[in-house]
Amino acid sequence: MTDTSDLLVRFLLPDAGVRGVHVRLSGSWQEILSHASYPANATQLLGEACVASALFTGHTKIDGRLSIQLRSSSALRTLFAECTAAGTLRGIVQLEEGQDAPAGLPALGEDALLAITIENPGLDPREPQRYQSMVALQGSSLDEAFEDYFRHSEQLPTRLLLVADADKAAGLLLQKLPGDEGDEDGWIRAGALFDTLGREELLALPASELLHRLFHEEKPELMAEKPLRFACSCSRERVEGMLQSLGEQEALAAAEPTGKVEVRCEFCGQEYHFPLQEIGVLFSSTPANQPAPERLQ
Repeated sequence: MTDTSDLLVRFLLPDAGVRGVHVRLSGSWQEILSHASYPANATQLLGEACVASALFTGHTKIDGRLSIQLRSSSALRTLFAECTAAGTLRGIVQLEEGQDAPAGLPALGEDALLAITIENPGLDPREPQRYQSMVALQGSSLDEAFEDYFRHSEQLPTRLLLVADADKAAGLLLQKLPGDEGDEDGWIRAGALFDTLGREELLALPASELLHRLFHEEKPELMAEKPLRFACSCSRERVEGMLQSLGEQEALAAAEPTGKVEVRCEFCGQEYHFPLQEIGVLFSSTPANQPAPERLQ
């Protein structure tokens, strides 16, 4: 097994009839944090969400991208984390100015929404296939909420642990294989071993060492591994589409005070500049009936 600082590992505990995914982030997590300054609670939540988005791409067949979104009327306005089939990650948090995210999911308020969205390519590249599932905010943490979601949505016993600090982020997911695979006590044994895992241990150890320490008696089999890295999907073409969706008059009004429209991507910090004289050209070349993009990113 390759030990890299940013890696997704899928494995199997064959005798127990259990599958698992391990994710550990270091460099990609540092790159995400380099584009913004977040307080402690927001940093932890974003790191856990980034890990979860990667874990779920190893758990579910994804051809495009999987995102986790959390919205509330608390000091945490929006959290967004995304992992693609290619193993690229990005994420942001939007907070009320000068505030930190609440500690614990119940403090987000009754109107808080947590969703998992899968976006796969469609026959028309302009119209991807989107599937969204709402996640009940059960428990006090993201891993407890997701654990409850998988247990009820897939009717399969699931264990999940997420952890993040300002340096690293990591996660481990176990799920019983469907059907009668594995011996009668396999899931109980796997769960008992999972319960011995501490958050600091999960954060500190690479996959090879962690899986051997936890499951060596179960003879874990490596199924696949994939490097993970930070990358942003913003582009000048996407920004142009966003401006076109605003309409020519609103785009011209935005450019009038300074003589140009300036757009900065919140995910990667890339800046896009559109001088006033380019706005008319942009709209003169807009194809008829072009659908407006849902978001810049």
